[in-house]
Amino acid sequence: MHTAEQKLKERIKELTCLYEVTSLIVNSDYEQIEEVLRAIANCLQRAWQFDEETYVELETPIISIQTEERGEAYVFLESPIKVFNEPKGVIRVGYPTPKYTLEDFLVEEQQLLDNVCLEVGNLLERKEIKDNQESIRRQVEQADRLRILGEITAGIAHELNTPLANILGFSELLRERVENDTIATKDLDKIISNTIFSREVVKKLMFFACEMPEERTTLNIVPIIKDAIDLLRTTLAKNEVSCELEVNTEHIELRTDKIQLTQVLFNLIVNAIYFSPPQSKIKVKVTDKKDKVIMVISDEGSGIPKDKENSVFDPFFTTKPVGEGSGLGLSVVHGIIQSHKGSITHATNKPRGTVFTIEFPKLK
Repeated sequence: MHTAEQKLKERIKELTCLYEVTSLIVNSDYEQIEEVLRAIANCLQRAWQFDEETYVELETPIISIQTEERGEAYVFLESPIKVFNEPKGVIRVGYPTPKYTLEDFLVEEQQLLDNVCLEVGNLLERKEIKDNQESIRRQVEQADRLRILGEITAGIAHELNTPLANILGFSELLRERVENDTIATKDLDKIISNTIFSREVVKKLMFFACEMPEERTTLNIVPIIKDAIDLLRTTLAKNEVSCELEVNTEHIELRTDKIQLTQVLFNLIVNAIYFSPPQSKIKVKVTDKKDKVIMVISDEGSGIPKDKENSVFDPFFTTKPVGEGSGLGLSVVHGIIQSHKGSITHATNKPRGTVFTIEFPKLK
């Protein structure tokens, strides 16, 4: 039987806990949300009647937290954490058994737990809203950059096409005339090689600027994917990297442009090869779903540096040495996928590398 003084003491502990939790949430930094959740778990531990033997489990999509264990088995009070009315976690507060039973919990403790879960759910909702706003802001900024650069590069690409064709043509004619001059032939080979590289950059510029004609038809994309990987077998072997294809069915239909789809695959796989160490594996997984096709390309390379994550699809951005990359490959990929009303995201592969996930909607 609790005396009035004991009951008052428990109410003070509960109100103090709720005040501390509310203060933590109000003053929280979304970048340090894990520390906030740990502090909330510690507040709950102190608020319970037998606080020295209280054990707390807090589970969310962000982190799972457990306080110091007080026994091997527990009897728990628990309450769900709801984010936009969807259960996204749970908080459990327990005592070790068989010393304690459910009857040792106070009615007010369940009410406190429900209120704390409500506050945590509100915190996670605000974080999700902030993350979505940040993502939308980045997408809008990138769309603006792509639009402006698209207009500029379209003009550049057209202007460069003719002189590059002339340089390549006359260099090849000149090489035939100086066959016996070894030094001149080597110099001309360098000119031709660099001209071809420049022409490929122009092609990418035209893809990026949406100046390349497209012809979309409904195709089985599995053979296209297999052909793209087969064409890269020599490059894969040279770099001692393997590429594994996994499909959930041999017939996956998608309305697409065959050349553009091949361009997407080439750019992503070539990029993966470049950053993959010898004896590593690139995986291409394609899943056919009712309303979309999901393509996942993962590697075991060095991964994308944290400070470069938001720039990988920017035009002319590259981490490769000068002369080894134009910085247009992933921009082209992004543009093609957007023109198909699809999406592309990247994440860290575990334990190392990068995963690109592409979603193509099934448009008629």
